[in-house]
Amino acid sequence: MIRQLIRSYVLLVAVAIALFTVPVAFTLTDQLRQDTADSVLREANTMALLLGNGNAPSCAALKEMATAYEGQTDGRVEVTRRCDTDLPSPKQDAALAKALETGEPTTDWGSSFIWGPELMITVPARASAKDLDGRNRGPVVGAVRIVYETDGMTSRLWQIWGFRAGLAVVVLAVAAVIGAAVARRITRPLRQLNDMASKFSDGDLTARSPVTGPPETQTLARTLNQGAERLDTLVAAQRIFVADASHQLRTPLTALRLSLDNIADGVDDDFVKEDVEQATAEVVRMSRLVNGLLVLARAEAKVAASEPLALWDIVRERLDVWRPAADERGVTIALRGNADGRLLVLASPGHLDQVLDNVLSNALEVSPDGGTITVRVEPRGDEVVLSVLDEGPGMSDAEKSRAFDRFWRGQGLTGKAGSGLGLAVVKQLVTDDGGTVALGDSPEGGLKVTISLRASSRSGG
Repeated sequence: MIRQLIRSYVLLVAVAIALFTVPVAFTLTDQLRQDTADSVLREANTMALLLGNGNAPSCAALKEMATAYEGQTDGRVEVTRRCDTDLPSPKQDAALAKALETGEPTTDWGSSFIWGPELMITVPARASAKDLDGRNRGPVVGAVRIVYETDGMTSRLWQIWGFRAGLAVVVLAVAAVIGAAVARRITRPLRQLNDMASKFSDGDLTARSPVTGPPETQTLARTLNQGAERLDTLVAAQRIFVADASHQLRTPLTALRLSLDNIADGVDDDFVKEDVEQATAEVVRMSRLVNGLLVLARAEAKVAASEPLALWDIVRERLDVWRPAADERGVTIALRGNADGRLLVLASPGHLDQVLDNVLSNALEVSPDGGTITVRVEPRGDEVVLSVLDEGPGMSDAEKSRAFDRFWRGQGLTGKAGSGLGLAVVKQLVTDDGGTVALGDSPEGGLKVTISLRASSRSGG
């Protein structure tokens, strides 16, 4: 929009310059042409009077005047042979014939477009015989021709048009600068609204737009701010509700699981034990779901600021926690990479622990007995890439597109369905820390989870 406003403003100035400058330039060009023709014609008429007299003093004066004229101007003088001078004679052409036969002067610019290389003016010379009105009506006895070179006029013409063209360029440049400043001032409220919309799309519901600019944009800003305020209130209330509900459900679920465990310990009937075990499994799944909702609600609240954390130490700590569960199924967890303890990433405290727990839990769920889960840490410029690869069945493209949706659940090899919140929590936590997470295919045929984190410029000791 700024570019369109600048182009429109410059175009308007260009039209104004063309309307006012071009006619003036044409007028000056015509004036230069007319003034030059009048000056040359005046000199030619004076010389023609001297030629018409034909006496010795007049011929001498004609010679002296022609010589002075040629020395001071770009013209040369040609006369017919009436006076005994060494001035050249004009060539026989239509203009000379017209002057000698009809007594009429002619002006030839040599071109129909402005002028040619020479201006040629031919005037008749009459013998002295004046009428009552004082005009010489004597017979035509010769002719005077002045051939005026127009190089000087052409230079002057280029000065006239060049100066105005240069001035037009300067004016257009100034107009562009002023137009840019005006356009930015006019569009500033719209850019502020766009900034607010961009922050909203990034999940920052606290973004507000200043109420500035013309009345229309002020009204729009107030409306958007009111809508944003209402939406922020509703989302905050929803988060509080989810967090409170999840927190309140944890206690009764824990009590219910303990009760089921006590029942299972005091019952010898295998059928009853099987039912109790199924109920316990559902309670465990419900507990995982409640914990996931609570983690997600806390992640969306964004209460913790990112700080430099030692990624290698956190990875090794979480792998030590998950290895006993992996050993029970014969699954190997291997750590690969060329990073060391000095490698720092920017993340909120506790986020990486939850991310690794969810990713490793999913990987262990889908890994076959005796399989391998590979964890890689690789620094790449301003980022650190954490990859988790398993040897499970992997995911189709359609499943990958839905894997980060809340409550979407895949089926692991163990036959246990997840809560549907693990990868949603991973994406929320990683995104909050300024990173990205993507799903791909592992070379071993399973799933590859790639997590890109911001590297800290500060080195650890």
